Amino acid sequence: MARKIGRRKVLEGLGAAGAVGVAGCLGGNGGGDADAMVGVLQPVTGDLGNLGGPIRDAAILPGTQLENEGVDFTVDIREEDTETSAEAGVSGAQSLVDAGYPAITGAASSQTTITVAEDVLIPNEVVGISPASTAPAITNLEDDDFIFRTCPSDALQGEVMAQVAYEERDLESAASFYLNNDYGQQLSDSFVGAFEDLGGEVTDAVPFEKEQPSYTAALETALQGEPDAMIVIGYPASGEQIFRDYYADFDTGETIMVTDGLRDSELPGNADNPMDNVVGTAPLAAGPEEEAFVELFQDEYDSDPGVFTAQAYDATAVITLASIAAGETSGPAVRDNIREVANPGGEEVGPSNLADGLQMVADGEEVQYVGASSSVDFDDNGDMQAVTYEIFEFGDDGIETVNEIDFEA
Repeated sequence: MARKIGRRKVLEGLGAAGAVGVAGCLGGNGGGDADAMVGVLQPVTGDLGNLGGPIRDAAILPGTQLENEGVDFTVDIREEDTETSAEAGVSGAQSLVDAGYPAITGAASSQTTITVAEDVLIPNEVVGISPASTAPAITNLEDDDFIFRTCPSDALQGEVMAQVAYEERDLESAASFYLNNDYGQQLSDSFVGAFEDLGGEVTDAVPFEKEQPSYTAALETALQGEPDAMIVIGYPASGEQIFRDYYADFDTGETIMVTDGLRDSELPGNADNPMDNVVGTAPLAAGPEEEAFVELFQDEYDSDPGVFTAQAYDATAVITLASIAAGETSGPAVRDNIREVANPGGEEVGPSNLADGLQMVADGEEVQYVGASSSVDFDDNGDMQAVTYEIFEFGDDGIETVNEIDFEA
């Protein structure tokens, strides 16, 4: 049995293969003494480590919150590090499945989520809710309704990027420089298609490998057509070297556009450049209970939440509510109650009254989870029905939101 422990002890125990019960008991598949069991599968190390740590923190926050409020329910949360690697992600997911966790908040990288879903979650009938995997391919996975996400598909982000570039910034040509994985390839394809549909010209689309010692040759290829803009799709650890090389040898004043994977306030400092010519797009936390979540996160971690953190909190909160509604910790039972507790209809519950929501569900009342990131309304594919994107820039005080765009499916 895992003992009840406070947050300080939780964070001391988290590591590359960390496993900590926030409160409750570990058990076998479909069992255990906990009322809700949630695995958290996020990249605390690797190319996404800068972003993955805060996402992990947000994913475990509902458990800490409920423990601090002294609820009469036992919520067991265990964390595994994907290391931004599909192989490590599969290993971590299998450890969670073997320990009896019926649902997982994760993963972050789209490539990791797809591999984990196909190799571990779907065959074992375990629910996965990704807060950060945006590849369009996830929508059409043959998943028997076990895979959900609280973040939007990049099919939408590609359209947003194209709109900002062509219609708002009058950029008529662009090159795509993208990470060679599912996230990078599919987001690049989405942008290219949308940009060309608007009348823009794509001069080159060049893939790159993560965490290379130099990107000079690849950047030279991407920029050889002298485009008005270059979009860069990647993660922070690679982005640091990409922008060092870009500003050292290639900066001629073109606009650089980045995506959610590079929304890191430390990037300009690590690249030794203010990055004044960079504009980015990312899903925005704009849910009905965003302010309540921000207060919870700041109080617990003494820092501001970052990209996909609100989506991670929402994923764990929905899993917890669905588990209480199901009355058992089995994957199919949790799956069958996800939309029952999240989609419209019933008393609204969210970060501000999550403990009350658990009691309402236990009493058989109908609830509707309204989240920090969005209204958290799942469609038939497990995707969000409505989301908001931000247009951001890097400034002296960190990342600044300069515009917002609402999208509905």
